[in-house]
Amino acid sequence: PWSAKAPKKYHKNCKMSKIEKMSILGVRSFGVEDKDKQVISFFSPLTVLVGPNGAGKTTIIECLKYITTGDFPPGSKGNTFVHDPKVAHETDVRAQIRLQFRDVNGELIAVQRSMLCTQKGKKSEFKTLEGVITRMKHGEKVSLSSKCAEIDREMITALGVSKAVLINVIFCHQEESNWPLSEGKALKQKFDEIFSATRYIKVLETLRQLRLKQGQRVKECQMELKYLKQNKEKSQEIQELLSTKESQLAASKDNVQSIESQIEPLENHLMDIDTNLGKVMKLDNDIKALDSRKKQMEEDNHELQEKMEQVFQGTDEQLREMYQNHQRTVREKERRLNDCQRELERANRECQRLNRQKSELLVEQGRLQLQADRHQQNIKTRDSYVKALASYLEMDGYDRTPFSERQLQSFNAQVKERQEKDLEALNQVMRDFQERETLKQNAIDEIRDKKTGLERTIDLKMDLQNKKQQELRSVKSDLQKLEGSSDRLQELEQELLKAEHELQSAVESSTVDTLKADVLELQREKGELDRAQRKLDQEMEQLNAHTMARTQMEMLKKDKADKEEQVRKIKSRHQDELGSLLGYFPNKRQLEDWIHAKNKEINHTRDKLYKLTKDLASKEQNKNHISTEIKRKEQQLANYEEKLFEVCGSQDFESDLSKLQDDIEKNSKQRAMLAGATAVYTQFISQLTEENEPCCPVCQRMFPSEAELQDVINDMQSKLRLVPDKLKNTEQDLKRKQKKRDDMMGLKPIRQTVSELQEKELPELRNKLQSVNREIERLKSDIEEQETLLATQMSEEETAKACLQDISLMDRYQMDLKDVERKIAQQATKLQGVDLSRTVQQVNQEKQEAQHKLDTTSSKIELKRKLIQDQQDQIQFLKSSVNETLSEKLQISSNMQRQQQLEEQCIEVSTEIQSLHREIQEAKEQASPLVAALEKLQQEKHDLSERRKLKHEEGLEKINAIKEKVRNINACEREFEKYVKEGKDEYKEQKEAELQETNTQLHEAEKQREKIQKEMGNIRQDIDTQKIQERGLQDNLTLRKRIEELQEVSEKRKALMKEMGEMQVMQLRSERREVDNKIEELKKNRSLAMGRQKGFEEEILRFRKELREEQYRDAEEKFREKMIVMRTTELANKDLDIYYKTLDQAIMKFHSMKMEEINKIVRDLWRSTYRGQDIEYVEIRSDVDENVSANVKRRTYNYRVVMVKGDTALDMRGRCSAGQKVLASLIIRLALAETFCLNCGILALDEPTTNLDRENIESLAHALVEIIKSRSRQRNFQLLVITHDEDFVELLGRSEYVEHFYRIKKNIEQCSEIVKSSVASLNSYLH
Repeated sequence: PWSAKAPKKYHKNCKMSKIEKMSILGVRSFGVEDKDKQVISFFSPLTVLVGPNGAGKTTIIECLKYITTGDFPPGSKGNTFVHDPKVAHETDVRAQIRLQFRDVNGELIAVQRSMLCTQKGKKSEFKTLEGVITRMKHGEKVSLSSKCAEIDREMITALGVSKAVLINVIFCHQEESNWPLSEGKALKQKFDEIFSATRYIKVLETLRQLRLKQGQRVKECQMELKYLKQNKEKSQEIQELLSTKESQLAASKDNVQSIESQIEPLENHLMDIDTNLGKVMKLDNDIKALDSRKKQMEEDNHELQEKMEQVFQGTDEQLREMYQNHQRTVREKERRLNDCQRELERANRECQRLNRQKSELLVEQGRLQLQADRHQQNIKTRDSYVKALASYLEMDGYDRTPFSERQLQSFNAQVKERQEKDLEALNQVMRDFQERETLKQNAIDEIRDKKTGLERTIDLKMDLQNKKQQELRSVKSDLQKLEGSSDRLQELEQELLKAEHELQSAVESSTVDTLKADVLELQREKGELDRAQRKLDQEMEQLNAHTMARTQMEMLKKDKADKEEQVRKIKSRHQDELGSLLGYFPNKRQLEDWIHAKNKEINHTRDKLYKLTKDLASKEQNKNHISTEIKRKEQQLANYEEKLFEVCGSQDFESDLSKLQDDIEKNSKQRAMLAGATAVYTQFISQLTEENEPCCPVCQRMFPSEAELQDVINDMQSKLRLVPDKLKNTEQDLKRKQKKRDDMMGLKPIRQTVSELQEKELPELRNKLQSVNREIERLKSDIEEQETLLATQMSEEETAKACLQDISLMDRYQMDLKDVERKIAQQATKLQGVDLSRTVQQVNQEKQEAQHKLDTTSSKIELKRKLIQDQQDQIQFLKSSVNETLSEKLQISSNMQRQQQLEEQCIEVSTEIQSLHREIQEAKEQASPLVAALEKLQQEKHDLSERRKLKHEEGLEKINAIKEKVRNINACEREFEKYVKEGKDEYKEQKEAELQETNTQLHEAEKQREKIQKEMGNIRQDIDTQKIQERGLQDNLTLRKRIEELQEVSEKRKALMKEMGEMQVMQLRSERREVDNKIEELKKNRSLAMGRQKGFEEEILRFRKELREEQYRDAEEKFREKMIVMRTTELANKDLDIYYKTLDQAIMKFHSMKMEEINKIVRDLWRSTYRGQDIEYVEIRSDVDENVSANVKRRTYNYRVVMVKGDTALDMRGRCSAGQKVLASLIIRLALAETFCLNCGILALDEPTTNLDRENIESLAHALVEIIKSRSRQRNFQLLVITHDEDFVELLGRSEYVEHFYRIKKNIEQCSEIVKSSVASLNSYLH
């Protein structure tokens, strides 16, 4: 409490923060060196700072404000807040502010903020450094930097007040100290921040906006539900139509399956008929082929008889016997020829074998010769190795090579003996070195054990010494704590007497009984006010009945206007569409009739389209049949042409056949010529060899010499040998061509069929297909035209259906308008004759006044009860203070008795520490020489190890060199022994003998091969002569065989003619036509059924597509979800309305209570301080500004400070003097601190006497002393006064609460200094 007349509950245990000390370095005029750091400790309850202008007094307030809030002084940036680098003659100036205080829980906290200002040229740069908050938790310091915690937030929490109160009330800057009389907007902002009302107003605004938004959402949900219900009903209707069409589709599919089951047996029967007709065609083709073959065979027999030189007149058996004899003779010759061929092959293989054997023997001979040369080289290498090793080992008798076996054995024995001696010598040296190293290691281990024992002793004693030192520090600490106990004991005795006196005074001055009587009187007044309030509530209920009727009338009129607007919007939205479709704007019934008529047109168009589609399907089926027939005929034509091409080699059958006949005649003539050439050449050769004087058989010319004659004979003989082969080739060629001719004659019926297909059947089918295609194109064009018409009709129907919902809605609106007009008439009847002279506003105003009186009475009752509780708490607090002081006094007395015991313990522990120190030093002195001896022995051992390794490596190197040379000699010995043991010399001589024998066998085999070749030539000549005679016999056999084949062909033709006559061809063709007509009729019916089925499928797809549309998909679920949303939103909106009203009433109540409390304190302080007679008191007025409209209901407060004289209240702004302005601002700050600083008892006043006259200064000093006196019971109360008026300080010093004050001044370096002074020195200084 800041007023002596309004004490409140403050005692020792209340949670209030308190500042203890602050240090300043490098801020404004405070120096930047460590020696310039100034520390100020804050007294309780009053701290006074005195100094001339410019000394740095206000800087202390600015530092407090900055350290607690982080805000710089008004109109100041960071670089002007820090000491100027140019004045300090430094580039960088670091500023630091540290504050030590206790938070609302009484815990000690230290906070530090640092800044850095850097001068760069003419500009200076400012930077805020890391801030630190330090707390004591469980006896340890815990620091939080600005990187892990927000210092401003931490400070506000620790001090227990908001930032607005810190800035505008507690640490208000001198330049802003008159803010309570600033202009309206700024004043409103300040008060809103102090009251913390901004966030609650934002909550109210958010609730209001949310409530409006939710109300709008409910209306939207209602509109959407109307359409969703229509969509749900339409979806159910479409679903029923879909089920009907699906059942019709299933029946149509059953009909198609029935027709297909009738078509299948007819098609099978048709295939059987086609198979029989195919057989008939095949028989006809076979007969034609046989006729052609018979004719060709007759011609071939005639040609063969003409080419034959002699026709055999005997029987077939004689002809075959003669032919077989010729064949046996030829086979015997050929058999002998084959035997000779095999003998020749055996001779060739023998020659090849002997040649391979010869090559292998030559290779083996070369390999053996190479091994013999290598053997001699090994002997030379071994002897050189022996000689070199003997020289290395200085052994005699091994200078001349080659060495004998005895010399080599002696050499090996000597070398082995030498190796054993060298190895033994090396082992002996190693053993000597090992013994010396063992001795050294034993000496090292002995010294190391001694050194380790001393070190362990030193460690143990040092640990014991550290423990004793820790014990000594603990004892000294306890003694140090007990040093000031006697002084503290005297202080506690004085405090105990003072506390007991205050407790007795408080008990005597208690007014609890009087306050309780006042409370009973106020409760009686409250009961009367409650009864008046209930009476006004009843009157309000009666008025609300008529008000409800008028409100309903207004709502009905508004509803009527809304519905008329909706009707107008619907008409304007669909006027153009419906006007173009109907020519006028219809109602729901007219539009439904038009849609029904349009639906009939659509169904008619669909039927027409279905009929065209059915015709198109029939034509398509016919087209597919014709196309299949064309493909079959074309495939048949391709197969026949392929057969003709395979036989003829081209497509020109007639020219190929004629050319083949010419080739056959040429081959026949060539065969006859070759058959005659054999006899002619034989006769010519006989003539030339038998006659004594031979001449040319053709020109009768005599041969001039025997050589020329022999040349002619040889030439004829060579030609005669070639004739059989040529004759054989000619006959084979003739047979091949005759076979091809027979095949081509068999293909003549196929050629005729190909001509019919190309010239008649295929062109007719293609013309028929073109006609069907033209018909299909015409049907497609008609279908497209009908589909376009259908799409147009359906589009118009869809447009009308889309409008139907709005037209239905418009009809409902019109019906609702009639209902609303009827209700308006009813409400008008109810309101007739009603007297409304007393309005709801008047009753509401009286109700508010009564409520205000009721609240005032309740506040007074609460205040009286609070005063009773405060006095009781104060008495209890004083009793607790007495008990605590007594307890602390007893504790100090007990601790003083332990002081002598602790001093004796301190001496004893110090003696033990000195003894341990001496023992440790002695052990270290004993260990020092052992270290040097240990290092010396370790070095000697290391030298011995290095020498042992060197000797060992040298000995091993020598032994290994000898071993390597011995290994080389042994390797050569092994190669030598291996060569001798394998007998390579004898094996070489054996292979040379085998080579000589193989050469002899090869010569004999080559002679035998030449003999066989000569015999084979004679046999071939005899076989050629026999084959010419065999050819004539073969032709006779062929002629007789062809005659038999001709008879077989004639008999086969007769059989085929008989079979064809039994097939009844005409009856089969007639039956085929009947079956084909039946199948065509069934397929036509199936096409019609499939057309209908397609129409059903299209309608089903259309219905399913409609069901998949956004408006019908999940229509029922959407309707249910939207209904749930609407109902829940309505419930939530009602809750929001309750929350809004409750919070608004709570804010109003809090605001009125606080403003009443503030104004009461302001009036009391003004009356006790202000000495003028022109103003009775001042107060803060908060006028409610209500902005009420259809969608906005928000309450705000406009603040102003008024001065009251009698019944007149005037705004102080612009009317008061400077002194009155300062005093009013100061009093308002005191009242705000009294109201809002319940957890923080700090207040700083900067130059409070500015513009005040002496009388008001004295009254202000008296008021401050009274405030301090009333708050003296609060231990954390702190008032900080900064002034240059030393008279004002002297007035304050007259009280018992000021013993010292701080003087702020500039030193020689013009840096601010803080000097603590006593009030007594101030009195002497003044006088």
